[in-house]
Amino acid sequence: MDFGIGFLSNNVMLPILDFFYGIVPSYGLAIVALTLVIRFALYPLSAGSIRNMRRTRVTQPLMQKRVKELQERYKDNPTKLQEEMSGVYKEFGNPLAGCLPVVVQMPVLFALFATLRGSPFSDINYNVNLQILPQEQIERVQPQSFTTPPQNIYIADGVHAPIIAVLPGGNNLGVGEKTKVEFQTVEGKTLTALEAEHPDSSLVPTLKVTKGEDRVKIDADGNIEALAPGEATIVGTIPGLASNKGFLFIDALGRVGAFDDDGTIHWDIVGMILGFGLSLYLSQTLSGQGATGGNPQQETVNKITPIIFSGMFLFFPLPAGVLMYMLIANIFQTLQTAIVSREPLPENLQKIVEADAKVAEAKDRESLPFEPNRSKKKASS
Repeated sequence: MDFGIGFLSNNVMLPILDFFYGIVPSYGLAIVALTLVIRFALYPLSAGSIRNMRRTRVTQPLMQKRVKELQERYKDNPTKLQEEMSGVYKEFGNPLAGCLPVVVQMPVLFALFATLRGSPFSDINYNVNLQILPQEQIERVQPQSFTTPPQNIYIADGVHAPIIAVLPGGNNLGVGEKTKVEFQTVEGKTLTALEAEHPDSSLVPTLKVTKGEDRVKIDADGNIEALAPGEATIVGTIPGLASNKGFLFIDALGRVGAFDDDGTIHWDIVGMILGFGLSLYLSQTLSGQGATGGNPQQETVNKITPIIFSGMFLFFPLPAGVLMYMLIANIFQTLQTAIVSREPLPENLQKIVEADAKVAEAKDRESLPFEPNRSKKKASS
C-alpha cells in the first residue's frame, strides 16, 4: 500500500477538495480553501522555521565571533573544543534545528502540489510502450496483459476513481497485428461504463504516437496497428473535468503556459507569475534573507532570486490552478512572516544582543576624538 505522496493526495487532499466543492460548486474556490486549510494546519511548523531563521540572522555574527575565538583557543584540544561548542549551541540555538519543521511539512506540500497537477484540473497522460516484433519472433512470446500505474480520474464532480490503461494482449505486437488501449478501473469497470452512469460528463480519451510514428498507426476509433519492428510509445490522454473551467480572472484552470504557439499571450498566467515573484521578494525581505552584512555578491543573488524563480515558470510552465495555489501560498507565507517577525526574541538571546550592543557602543565612544570633557580629564591627569 502506498503511504507516500499518493496516499496523502488521495486520502487527505481530495476529500478536503470534494468537501469544499460540495459547499460551493467552484473548483477555483475549492483550490483556495484547500490551500488555506493546509497552510493553517502547517502554520506552527512554518512559524517555527521563521522564528529560527530570524534568531539565526540576529545572532549569527555573535555566534561566529564566539566560535572563532573558541577554535583559536582550543585548536590543540578537540575534546574541549567540542564541549565548548555544545555550550555555544545551547546558548544561541542550533541553526540546523530550523530544518526539521521544513522537512516535516514537505511531504504534505508535495502532495498538495501533486493533487492540483492531476485530475480534475489537468489532462492525465498514460504512457504505453510497445515492442513491435517480426511474426516469426512474436510466435515465441507468451502473451501477458500490460497495465499502466493507476491514476485518480474525476469522472464527474466529486466522483473519482483510480483508472489504468490496459492492453489485454500485452505490449508485444507482431507486425500486422492490431490492438486497442482500454481504460478501466483497477476492478475492471470500463471508463465507458462509468461515463454511462454520469451522462453529463464527457471524458473521451485521445491517443497519440510520441515515438516510432513509422512503426505504428492509430485510426479514428483508437485501434492500433503494428507496421514495422522496433519500439514505439503511445500516450493516451483523459481530459481533466475542470481543466477548461475558469475562476475570477483565470480563463482556464488547466491551461499550461503563458504563451501559445501562435504568439497569443495569456495575461492571467503572466499576472500570477509576476504576483508570485513579488510575494517571494516581500517574504524574503520581511524574513531578513535580504540582509547580507555588506556582501555585494550575496545582495545581488538575493535580488535576482525572485526573478529567477518566477521566470522559471515561463520556461517550465505549470497549470494555471497550480500557479494560483503557489500565489495564494506565497501571500499567506508573506503575511505569516510579517506577523512572526514582530515577535520579541527569546529573553536569553535578547540579553546577549543587548550586551553586545553596549560593548559596541562603548568602543565607538572611546574612538570619538572630541568627546565632551575628554580634554579636561587629560589635562587634570
